[in-house]
Amino acid sequence: MTTQDTNPDSQSPVRGNTPDGRSGPGTMPATESAVMLTEQRIVVLDFGSQYAQLIARRVRDQHVYCQIVRHDITAERMAELAPRGIILSGGPSSVYEENAPQIDPAIFDLGIPILGICYGMQVACQALGGKVDNTPSREYGRAMCEFVDHESIFRGMQASEQVWMSHGDQVSHIADDFTVMARTSTCPYAAIRHNTRPVFAMQFHPEVTHTPHGGQILHNFVRDICGCDGSWRLGDFADAAITQIRAAVGKKRVICGLSGGVDSSVVAALLYKAIGPQLSCILVDNGMLRKNEQRIVIDEFSNHFKADLHVVDAEDQFLDDLAGVEEPQEKRRRIGYAFIECFKAEAKKIEDAHFLAQGTLYPDVIESGADKDGPAATIKLHHNVGGLPEELGFELIEPLRDLFKDEVRRLGLELGLPEQLVWRHPFPGPGLAVRCLGEVTREKLAVLREADAIVVEEIENAGLYRETSQAFAVLLPVQSVGVMGDARTYDNAVAVRCVNTDDFMTADWSHLPYDLLARISTRIINEVKGVNRVCYDISSKPPATIEWE
Repeated sequence: MTTQDTNPDSQSPVRGNTPDGRSGPGTMPATESAVMLTEQRIVVLDFGSQYAQLIARRVRDQHVYCQIVRHDITAERMAELAPRGIILSGGPSSVYEENAPQIDPAIFDLGIPILGICYGMQVACQALGGKVDNTPSREYGRAMCEFVDHESIFRGMQASEQVWMSHGDQVSHIADDFTVMARTSTCPYAAIRHNTRPVFAMQFHPEVTHTPHGGQILHNFVRDICGCDGSWRLGDFADAAITQIRAAVGKKRVICGLSGGVDSSVVAALLYKAIGPQLSCILVDNGMLRKNEQRIVIDEFSNHFKADLHVVDAEDQFLDDLAGVEEPQEKRRRIGYAFIECFKAEAKKIEDAHFLAQGTLYPDVIESGADKDGPAATIKLHHNVGGLPEELGFELIEPLRDLFKDEVRRLGLELGLPEQLVWRHPFPGPGLAVRCLGEVTREKLAVLREADAIVVEEIENAGLYRETSQAFAVLLPVQSVGVMGDARTYDNAVAVRCVNTDDFMTADWSHLPYDLLARISTRIINEVKGVNRVCYDISSKPPATIEWE
């Protein structure tokens, strides 16, 4: 059993899939998207893991296309996909529980190399004659692993290396057909291999950065054991997405939500390349944008796109909807509904508007638990996916739905977007609302907006903006005593959050220089009325998330 892991099945850019990885009515089949441009692919069976797409991303780092499907795909369907290799993901369940996600055992008879990770190891061992039990010696976090077999999948590993564990269950007995490859002090079967089948399994997670040489393990599996030559490139994805969008859209018009962030900008660039003048972009100013955001977005849009742009001033509507609301999920839900309502109202002014394009990324999808029928557990709602009403009125296009942030940046550069836009720090769909803890008001947003601008400005001045992944301020729902000008104050506290990450699925807090933190604190307290205390967030993801709500 892993930590709370979530994930839907593989999706094509136009929404709608059935449990076996095929698309629903009116959508482009997932297996006819970018995956069809290469005969070499790895398939990940998703058992509900938060890291399933992270596995796919690590495989793509090997320049091999990776597709995610649900865990209950049939062996017959898997044979049709004909992958070079199969990876079984982790998941939040226990394999011995009733209704726990299982695998079609006939998949093991296909002769395709298989790698089981965490829950994937347990489900493979159970299917092939082993036993899994709950153990009091649970492992969550870094552990030292002793490698006793350095052949094949562990080629190049040292005798003892750090790995990342996240499990409460583990294999307690292996069948005679298995050989132990690695162990820890509390996990005697940390990694095993089958003696006659191309089946490998490990309890630890090679896909996370906390396993420093996990990339080598995946390289050995994908390139050596599965025989992939590493010829796939992200540009193949762009070509396939453009072709797919053109086929799905036809002569209809697409509306794109433009926020100025890298996600929506790359979506707009991709759509503009695919359908040109059929694209209309809408910027909804919900009153929760960053300082000068509307002006920046309009300027950038005018410089890089020639499509139709609509700007909607909806601050009053959003803030009225949020009045008195403190619960984070409810805030996101209301923002999502207001966002769609604004789009629907503005879309009535646009002739033949049929599709809505969004910059949804895979971390948004898996943290939202968007697949209601899958083995996913919801971590939080995202306005792009969790707040959509049942009757949207548009067909959704989410061409970046299977990509991570770093892949989106590379795609943006391939599409010709300028580096300053592509490398802009991400901004959440709900805006400053999820950084203004508790009830959202104009007054609190004004304080937060100024503090946030100072954080970003000082990090840019220090030359660390490109060295960090995301930096921002959070307005806390607490006040504290201070002294300013020989007078007692009782004002707000601001938290500064800055993280480093490759994929936004895991992240470490940035070790900013003390003098930089001192300048940020001094400026916020001196320049932002109503703040007398600044704190620095030194928590990593996991266990924390990057955003506070």
